[in-house]
Amino acid sequence: MTPLYLASGSPRRRELLSQIGVPFTPVAASIDETPLDAEPADAYVERLAREKAAAGLAVLRASGVEGHLAVLGADTAVVLDGQILGKPQGQADALAMLAALSGREHDVLTAVAVTDGERCLSVNVASRVSLRPISPEQALAYWASGEPQDKAGSYAIQGLAAIFVKALQGSYSAVVGLPLSETAELLEQFSIPCWQGLPPR
Repeated sequence: MTPLYLASGSPRRRELLSQIGVPFTPVAASIDETPLDAEPADAYVERLAREKAAAGLAVLRASGVEGHLAVLGADTAVVLDGQILGKPQGQADALAMLAALSGREHDVLTAVAVTDGERCLSVNVASRVSLRPISPEQALAYWASGEPQDKAGSYAIQGLAAIFVKALQGSYSAVVGLPLSETAELLEQFSIPCWQGLPPR
């Protein structure tokens, strides 16, 4: 069975992989996440997912890890009116994002890439999220909770911000950070099954 490495520091992606019974080893992979000039949001997230996977593989090879293995990278972007909303730079930035998202629909794009050094396969999943109106007082209280500080778009659908979500079209797990159905299909192509550890029947 192919060992899997996760090139992500996201606790949410770790939880999601564990949820579907896929063992993995985290690997630190740092890349430049600056969008290219005129780069569309879908191309941006897919490029970053592929670069994270490649960077993770490079780190492993440089540290002496040999043999057949696979590395998974992923990236998520919140997109409003064609503009990528990244992680907030501070309170004012977070409050501005929440005000912009308040009472509106927006897109959440999550790309996943898996590489074994010989090939890199990727998939991009788009979901549509509708938020109810968020008052300035609610936005400030939410910021004070600490949750938005490292979240794209300044909110976490799986956390306290769940009360703001009116509707979701698409993949809930993709909005959290990893589209599980599509990820499972990618992993199968690298001989990495899900539901590992289930008792034999």
